[in-house]
Amino acid sequence: MISHLLECNKTFIHDECEANSSQYSKIAARQTPKAVWIGCADSRVSEDIITGSRLGTIFVHRNIANMVSFNDVGIAALLEYALVHLKIKDVIVCGHTRCSGIAALEHGVKENYIADWLCIGSEAKIAADAIAQKQRLTPEEKLELLTMENV
Repeated sequence: MISHLLECNKTFIHDECEANSSQYSKIAARQTPKAVWIGCADSRVSEDIITGSRLGTIFVHRNIANMVSFNDVGIAALLEYALVHLKIKDVIVCGHTRCSGIAALEHGVKENYIADWLCIGSEAKIAADAIAQKQRLTPEEKLELLTMENV
């Protein structure tokens, strides 16, 4: 897999970077993204593809189930840098359907680090549980609701 990725990178440099060298020189010298994207690390969800964005337009943080925790120094530093130094005004937290992280939040997991991480979404789960019970949602509807509550 690594050799394939390296070959694709060479193709990207030749076909894309060299063909658009003025644009890439500009973004290489200074980044000026217009939004912060906090999204899921799911390999099926790529912020640039689903938003039609070009390189240099989105400052990105991805993790399992697009969680934002008050005690996560990594995301705190990212947000501080984005807001203070890059002067970004828009912050997007994006969830997605069929998220494995949200399913794990709903059903539980055995792995320690994943379970600890998903505790961040416990308030969203409590809210979704109450709404789902009151509205008599199906399991699928409840997962969609939990996805939205988590965001």
